Amino acid sequence: MAKPPYAPFIWLSLLLIPPLYLTFKKKKQNKQLPPTPSTLPILGNWHQLGQLIHQSYCQLSKKYGPVMLLRLGQIPVLVVSSAEAASNVLKVNDLSCCSRPYLAGADRLSYNFLDVALAPYGDHWRHMKKLIVLNLFSLKRVQSFQFLREEEVELLVNSISATETPIDLTEKLFALVANITYRMSFGVDRGTNLDRDKFHQVVHETHAVAGSFSMAELFPFAGWIIDRITGNHAETIRAFHELDSFFEHAINDHLKPGRKKERDDIIDVLLRVKEEQAQLGTADFTKNNIKAVLMNLLSPGTDTAAITLNWAMAELVRNPRVLGKVQDEVRKHVGNKGKVSESDLDKLQYLKMVIKETFRMHPVGPLLLPRETISHCKINGYDVDPKTMIQVNVWAIGRDPTYWKEPEKLYPERFADSSIDYRGQNFELLPFGAGRRMCPGIHMATITIEYVLANLLYLFDWKFPEGMRKEDMNMEEKVGVSLAIIDKKTPLILVPIKHLQ
Repeated sequence: MAKPPYAPFIWLSLLLIPPLYLTFKKKKQNKQLPPTPSTLPILGNWHQLGQLIHQSYCQLSKKYGPVMLLRLGQIPVLVVSSAEAASNVLKVNDLSCCSRPYLAGADRLSYNFLDVALAPYGDHWRHMKKLIVLNLFSLKRVQSFQFLREEEVELLVNSISATETPIDLTEKLFALVANITYRMSFGVDRGTNLDRDKFHQVVHETHAVAGSFSMAELFPFAGWIIDRITGNHAETIRAFHELDSFFEHAINDHLKPGRKKERDDIIDVLLRVKEEQAQLGTADFTKNNIKAVLMNLLSPGTDTAAITLNWAMAELVRNPRVLGKVQDEVRKHVGNKGKVSESDLDKLQYLKMVIKETFRMHPVGPLLLPRETISHCKINGYDVDPKTMIQVNVWAIGRDPTYWKEPEKLYPERFADSSIDYRGQNFELLPFGAGRRMCPGIHMATITIEYVLANLLYLFDWKFPEGMRKEDMNMEEKVGVSLAIIDKKTPLILVPIKHLQ
């Protein structure tokens, strides 16, 4: 009987198995892997995590250390919870750790990663980031939208001034920031024919899909079945089509012949970039690139600034000493002008300290956007393999008594004689991240927060509703419209008292 032609390969494989196994075992033994909590089959470490994942990570890190390796289903996740380890990831090994993990929802909603925030590291990402930073986030561009911020804040102030009864300040802040983002992106005049309510709905649905795991990612062998049974797959497709339809309508509206405009909005800028790239002979900036960039702007831009303002006001009314001090600074400097202008902001140093303290205590993205390693590296002496997701727990770092005295206390003065800032050079305070993947919209976000907060403090005194004490305020956190965003659990209800200048 003739031997099958592949028989030699079978025998060769059998002979090689023992030495290959020993080599693999030795290689694994030589690795210094991060501490890992006990795992369950299939689930990994999911059973050890609560709804507020950043808090669960913080508790686990107290037992297993500031660098630990978890497994969420089939995804290896390195969790970093100290400033030293964060520096190792975001500075020392920035190049090795600067990609993004593949997540199906993010893939679809970013038009197959044609964006900046979610795109994997590579030539496309570098090209896109350069275009976006130069054209959308330059100081000149941010200043060009000053009039828009002024108009929307004036409308907010007028709506608050009309009453001295309790108001839902949370709702008003979210509406304010959403309107600023809406007008900045789709049309600077208030007469635009796009549907704002539809815009708000689409953004929230996009958040929910882009910021969540699918079962197929966690459990590749059978998760896709669960995604279809639970409707997650269909929801992702529906949210994408809603988003795409909205963007398509907005872009086509801007392309209409004879369209009248007073100033450029973001779509105007992106359409001009598309035309310039085509003239240079590069056809890699398409309409889908514009849509992907708009998704990046809308997803973080509509909620993060509002949430920070909400936390800042909540902390201030619970701390009358700090509230009085920051109001005195604003009112003394601005005098009887009737409102704070953006040119006043550089002089309001205590206000800036209050905002830093809010970033420390309540980072909106407590784990930043996840990174993924593209090559082997060492973090605090531990070996980290390629294709490992990395989450930096900036919430835990901001409340670590190693770096902060009385970290649960609102004390802006801690920054008075400190060089610590939030611009990516000090790893104790990282609300916008650091390194290559640091949020490029930092200036646009901070000027909005400073300007809105300064005017709320200048124009109004703030009190609790009758019968309520500061001890009664619920300061618990909740998951926002996505796993990546953390919000205040209950709305902020306050009584505004018009301050006489």
